[in-house]
Amino acid sequence: MSAQKSPAELKSIFEKYAAKEGDPNQLSKEELKQLIQTEFPSLLKGPSSLDDLFQELDKNRDGEVSFEEFQVLVKKIAQ
Repeated sequence: MSAQKSPAELKSIFEKYAAKEGDPNQLSKEELKQLIQTEFPSLLKGPSSLDDLFQELDKNRDGEVSFEEFQVLVKKIAQ
């Protein structure tokens, strides 16, 4: 699967996983893990663990990743 996705596709992927539990506009760590394992498995082959990735994305430290925070990950994948 290509990491090149349109903004609409990314929003749809984000919403699909964010809606699984809790706030439908936020990804919990578990939701982020499922999203990455399914949609972007190559991300977890690098040196950074899911915990590192989650901490890097959760800029406001609220324990969840918003779509804006998620877009940082997307830019990283696209490089």
